[in-house]
Amino acid sequence: MNAKKILMVLTSHSELGNTGNKTGFWIEEFAAPYYIFKDAGVEITLASPAGGQPPIDPNSDTEDFQSDSTRRFAEDSDGQLQLKNTKVLADINAADYDTVFYPGGHGPLWDLTENADSISLIESFLTANKPVAAVCHATAALLNVKNPDGEFAVKGKVVSGFTNSEEEGVQLTDIVPFLLEDELIKRGAEYQKGADWSAFAVQDGLIISGQNPASSALVAEKLMKHLTTQK
Repeated sequence: MNAKKILMVLTSHSELGNTGNKTGFWIEEFAAPYYIFKDAGVEITLASPAGGQPPIDPNSDTEDFQSDSTRRFAEDSDGQLQLKNTKVLADINAADYDTVFYPGGHGPLWDLTENADSISLIESFLTANKPVAAVCHATAALLNVKNPDGEFAVKGKVVSGFTNSEEEGVQLTDIVPFLLEDELIKRGAEYQKGADWSAFAVQDGLIISGQNPASSALVAEKLMKHLTTQK
């Protein structure tokens, strides 16, 4: 049996609004799924809108947020080289992969929500009956994805993502371009969440989503289960 092929799409956005501070992707939300996939023998391809090295949110690289996965990645020269050389998103063909996974961090709110290449890519995966997974703020990549009938793909679907109260907890409510929880609900999603900062992930058909950094492994595990049990 051929190894499954997973595409991981990371943000290229590094500016946290007009604060002068930096953002990007949250390292745990990348590292935990990356090793779940890698250890399962999955072939991983990394991509981002700009290609090359995607920005790591500096807050996610502090001691407080280290985990076994982030420490493993810090020692993984091959993984770091792969991250440094992500493919350009516009060059990616969904037909080459079995699924796509979007790690979060605040960056995706700015550059993946309305990115035409990303939207088209997700639509292609869903149309081909391939699962799409996202965690935390990366659920924003689903906001403008539509079904062939023109309806939002999240309409009527159980979906999670970073909560309004978690955004308030990190004091960025007035900095982010929109509140993810509100926007998912506006598009007709059946938004679900657990307690703030707790691991919470849901699957509704082909869409798998998680609430926050603590949920990244859960989302990856649900995705792997789907890939290994589907016909």
